[in-house]
Amino acid sequence: MTSEENADVCVLGAGPAGLSAALRAARLGARTVLVTRDAVGGMAAAEGPVPVRALAQAARLRREARHLHRYGIDVGDSVLDFPRLLGRVREVVAEVAEHSMMRAELAEAGVIIVEHAGTARFTDPHTIEAEPGLRLHCDKVIVCAGGTNRVLPVPGAELVGSQRDAWAVTSVPESLLMIGAGATGAQVASVFAELGTRVTLFEAGPRILATEDEDVSRVMAEAFRAAGIDVREGFGRIERFEKVPAGVRMVYAKDGVVETAEASLAVAAIGWLADTAGLNLGAAGVDTNARGYVQVDAELRTSAEHVFAAGDVTGRLMLVPHAVQDGYLAATNAVTGRGARLSPPANPIGSFTDPEYAQIGPTEAQARHDRDVVVATEHFADVVRPIIDGRPAGFCKLIVDTTTHQMIACHIVGERAVEIAQVAAVAVAAAMPVEQFIRIPLSFPTYTNVLGRAALNAARQLGVSDFWD
Repeated sequence: MTSEENADVCVLGAGPAGLSAALRAARLGARTVLVTRDAVGGMAAAEGPVPVRALAQAARLRREARHLHRYGIDVGDSVLDFPRLLGRVREVVAEVAEHSMMRAELAEAGVIIVEHAGTARFTDPHTIEAEPGLRLHCDKVIVCAGGTNRVLPVPGAELVGSQRDAWAVTSVPESLLMIGAGATGAQVASVFAELGTRVTLFEAGPRILATEDEDVSRVMAEAFRAAGIDVREGFGRIERFEKVPAGVRMVYAKDGVVETAEASLAVAAIGWLADTAGLNLGAAGVDTNARGYVQVDAELRTSAEHVFAAGDVTGRLMLVPHAVQDGYLAATNAVTGRGARLSPPANPIGSFTDPEYAQIGPTEAQARHDRDVVVATEHFADVVRPIIDGRPAGFCKLIVDTTTHQMIACHIVGERAVEIAQVAAVAVAAAMPVEQFIRIPLSFPTYTNVLGRAALNAARQLGVSDFWD
């Protein structure tokens, strides 16, 4: 393309939100330009869920290898060749970029893609500039700039890596200090522990995975400790980091007592910020909120009438599926002015730790605060498929409204938890009464049977004895 162009819609960022937005805008007939600082795919493809899941698969295979003898298969001890694993990760990233990043669809729809353009920036409300010498005059703009990690505000923080650094190591670290035990920290800790790293997981709050149901947090902490991860909840306050011959030392204090911890690598995952540095949003009249995220309404419109935003940059549910839906909605409103609003009926969330955990809907404490509910918990140890596979650890907690009998939430720890949550999400989104769900003959033996058992348990508590009324 030329150095100066006019566009109906300019999309800034080519992660999941940006790709979805650009494709939707072009298919609605808008002349669309997609500008990305690096390559198409964004963090999700290059350093997020795609490579992370590939590394998690290696960890899973090592775990499975340890259990082969229980099924009469003797192959000796597994040996990790990390450079070969990294080669496989690169292959996966390349295959995903080729087949799943929508390049063919974007080209077919007529989207103009500008890759490796550096940080795009507003020079006035309708003008975008980027490298090398690109200048775009845009009727509408959709900001999909993504996010970046929050940096610890303590001396020596430059010695601490981010999740990007964790996944970019070229050899398995002997030891790891993982600061922050939310979804990202838990996943980093779980994967590296299985790959052979001695992991210490630090959480300043009273429990890991603080946004999850309390039973999920408790069982995950127990599982991590059983796997050899040193889980330290409520550890206190970090004073500083220091460089030592073996790597890095963290100095922290609690109740006046100063302690230290050392490892070859330290990684922090204490939050995810909007990646708006350099965008010069003020030139377009785009406001950010107190936490630094781009402020949007239910239509994903910013404080500037012609500018929309989608994905992590808004600070909403910062996950790939939600970014994709945000991008689609923002583009729909930008092009058509329809005024479609955010109204997701369900938001399944999960992580590929070992064991997996997943949720749909409010926690038990939140649900009990808002309404009368019954809670039915079934354990994997009582379900046939987990027993067959030698994966009996875990549970499924189903929360059902006592008045409507609707399934409103589900929390799961165990093998295939993320997959089970998708089934529960369909039921929650459909406002399905538990007696209706029970009438679905789930395949046997499957992990989803644990959800069926929990539904039966809830129905009994509700006094439902006839499922065919």
